[in-house]
Amino acid sequence: MCEGHHAYPPGVAEKLSRPVSEAVARGRRRAEDAEPERRKGRSMDVLGGEIRRRDLLPLLVLHLMRDESVYGNRLMGAIEEMTEGMIAVNPNTIYPLLRDMEARGLIEGAWEHPDRRTRRFYSITKAGKTELTRLHAELEPILDSMARSISLIKAELYGKG
Repeated sequence: MCEGHHAYPPGVAEKLSRPVSEAVARGRRRAEDAEPERRKGRSMDVLGGEIRRRDLLPLLVLHLMRDESVYGNRLMGAIEEMTEGMIAVNPNTIYPLLRDMEARGLIEGAWEHPDRRTRRFYSITKAGKTELTRLHAELEPILDSMARSISLIKAELYGKG
């Protein structure tokens, strides 16, 4: 089995002595309890606050539009997938952001079927590409600092090894 896998193949745990089986079961329960909330169907949004609203979400949105047009639900899914559930974006966040970015000329939207309201696909504009470059440069040192801080916390709590 893979290293770090918490379960024995079917039937093996039952054949072990009772104390070992009980220890295996306790270990499995502890591992399941320790699983991040995102693995239990709920996201953990650790990047709240001003950086997320003002800079990080627009950076992610523009980044995801750099090669293709995308619609709101696709953006929400892509951000959650990219961050492994650490950042969850809901419709009450993404659609006002998209409308604001469109009003500022950073993106442009077009209905999939112009004769009726369907999905609205958004594309990055020239001004959006300029903003993407600016946000990319501005946020990199902040994200590096956050990563260092998390690494230091982890090292302090769990050791360097």
